[in-house]
Amino acid sequence: MFDLTEKTALVTGATQGIGFAIAKLLAERGAKVFVGGVASMEKCEKACKQIPAAIPVVADLLQSSAIDDLYKVTGDVDILVLNASIQFKKEWDAFTMEDYNIQMDCNVKSSYFLIKKYAQEMKNKKWGRIVTIGSVNQYNQHPELSIYGVSKAAQMKMVQNFAPLLAPFGVTINNVAPGAVNTPRNEEVLSDPNILKKIEAKIPCGYVAKPEDIAPAVLFLCSEEAQYVTGTDLIVDGGMHLQ
Repeated sequence: MFDLTEKTALVTGATQGIGFAIAKLLAERGAKVFVGGVASMEKCEKACKQIPAAIPVVADLLQSSAIDDLYKVTGDVDILVLNASIQFKKEWDAFTMEDYNIQMDCNVKSSYFLIKKYAQEMKNKKWGRIVTIGSVNQYNQHPELSIYGVSKAAQMKMVQNFAPLLAPFGVTINNVAPGAVNTPRNEEVLSDPNILKKIEAKIPCGYVAKPEDIAPAVLFLCSEEAQYVTGTDLIVDGGMHLQ
């Protein structure tokens, strides 16, 4: 089960954290994986050394030419995992125009244009898997992540809108929504034992996830076995959204 031999995947934001865990697991199941990074080829290459059959690619998704440049390197892929995102933590009325645009451009705009670019050949081949990585912040009301939450909710709405349009061509599109995960982005906050205790108290499973806890959900949605699953939101948060 979950054999991805002869499949090619692109995972954005894959040099660390959840993206790295996803890329590694897809590769271990047989896929050739393009490991996407933002700016540092050195960082991409370092990640690829730990992932079998991985190829480093760099693309700043805030740049208008980034998606075409990325496609020139990767060509068509069978699996597209959109993990790259940007979040700023501020009070709801403290965001600048730049703060807003950066988050929406990376988390929503680039997702749309990446899907548009790579879905066409998936449709032609009658097979494809697209997975967006969302967040528990689609559901909860984090006092400092309001715009990030809005961007992830908008991304999920794209999944719902595109799923019935792609399904007749054998292409599925789904979202995975992680909760609290111990990644470099969250390292500073989670290093405070008092904050960690408060976060864990909000998670019915009782602990903060590792990136490796999220990756299997993505593997499933990228597999042949998930051919009848599309337009869904797979919440992987230890029950955090229920609180």
